[in-house]
Amino acid sequence: MSDIQLDKDRIPNHVAIIMDGNGRWAQKRHFPRIAGHKKGMNVVEDITTTASDMGIKVLTLYAFSTENWKRPSSEVKYIMSLPTTFFNRFIPKLIKNNVKVMTIGDTSKLPAKTRKAVADAKADTKDNTGMILNFALNYGSRDEIIDTTKCLAKKVENGELSADQIDSNLFSDNLSTSFLGKWADPDLLIRTSGEERISNFLLWQIAYSELIFVDKLWPDYNPDDFEQTIIEFQQRHRRFGGLNNK
Repeated sequence: MSDIQLDKDRIPNHVAIIMDGNGRWAQKRHFPRIAGHKKGMNVVEDITTTASDMGIKVLTLYAFSTENWKRPSSEVKYIMSLPTTFFNRFIPKLIKNNVKVMTIGDTSKLPAKTRKAVADAKADTKDNTGMILNFALNYGSRDEIIDTTKCLAKKVENGELSADQIDSNLFSDNLSTSFLGKWADPDLLIRTSGEERISNFLLWQIAYSELIFVDKLWPDYNPDDFEQTIIEFQQRHRRFGGLNNK
């Protein structure tokens, strides 16, 4: 445990998390993998509340990737049931804490009950003005970049845009995270479980994010761990390619 205290004046605006290790947590205990996902859902509640209390503006959670469909059908079916359970229980607290639910990814391919749970959560919290809890659901960054490229190419084809007008700002404005405005790019990306991969998550947006890999499996990650991760972030010197060491 670090002796350095959290600096409440240097809280990151946008934190993104790859919540990894649910299955391994369960297997280590000789539980079915779905037990890890159930425990992981409880951790989402705890970390969301902690992040909101800290003053973080956006918390983006990698909930289900485009590659996760390759998992056993029973596991996928269980994961798809989690939003209904999660939001039924957690929406009153999200409303109380002024948290707004948003999503990125192709939710049209999710089962109907899952889509409804997500749509209802977004509708129930649409007027909230506090932290944005942004779930990446059926999300893959390469697909997002390809879709954005196609969108801009179509505009050039239709004469709405010239190729010379395309720059990084315009590209960012056409990504699925554009609704986050100045907070679209995470200040910090956290991955739990000890794995050190990005796994097709926000590849464009994390160009200058600080990356912190935590050894704990997601179901074991707690608010104290999250605070320590934010403290570690605060010790970093972000230069964005320049030489400013302040």
